[in-house]
Amino acid sequence: MRLQRDVRRFRTDPVDEAVLTRCLSAFSTAPSVGLSEPWRILRIESVDARAAALDNFRAANIAALAGYSGADTAAYSKLKLSGMQDAPVQMAVFCDDTTSKGRGLGAGTMPEMRRYSVACAITLFWLTLRAEGLGLGWVSILDPGRLCRDLNVPEGWSLIGYFCIGWPEEVSDSPELERAGWETRNTAPLLETR
Repeated sequence: MRLQRDVRRFRTDPVDEAVLTRCLSAFSTAPSVGLSEPWRILRIESVDARAAALDNFRAANIAALAGYSGADTAAYSKLKLSGMQDAPVQMAVFCDDTTSKGRGLGAGTMPEMRRYSVACAITLFWLTLRAEGLGLGWVSILDPGRLCRDLNVPEGWSLIGYFCIGWPEEVSDSPELERAGWETRNTAPLLETR
C-alpha cells in the first residue's frame, strides 16, 4: 500500500493482456451499494479517442494554470500532471447513475453511494495493478462533460476517472507532488471525536 502512487512517468513497454485481465478482475470482487456494480469501463485505444482526451487535458491544464498566481504559477507549470503521452494502457471509468441493478438499495437516500462504490472498486484495481508491478495515474485535470461527449458515452454515465496504466519509470514510497515540493503528506489521519 505504501507503494501505491499516482504515476505520471511511464515506460512505453506494453502491458501483457493476461496481467491486465487479472487486474481488471478486481472490479468483479469489489463491494458496491446494493450490489449495483455501477462501474462502466472504457478502454481508450483509438488514435482519435486518445488525441481527444489529451487535447481535453491540455485545455483543462491551461485553465487550471490560470487559476494560480505568483510562486504557485511557476511551481504548477513545472509539474508533470499526466502520463497520457506515454502510458500504454488508458481507460476511462464511469458510474452508471441510472443502473437498475441493485434495485436502488442503499442509493435511494444517498445516490452518491454508486459513485463511492466505483471509487472503492478503482482503489482495489489500483492496488492489484501495484501488486503486479504496474502503476496507475489518475488524470483529474479534464472537462468531464467534454470527455463524455468525445467518447460518446450513454446519458446517465458520470466520469469518475481517466486512468493511465503501465510500467512506472521508478517506484517510490513518497508522492511525486511531495518530492516536487507542491505539498506535504499528513503523517497521521485527521480524526475528531464528537
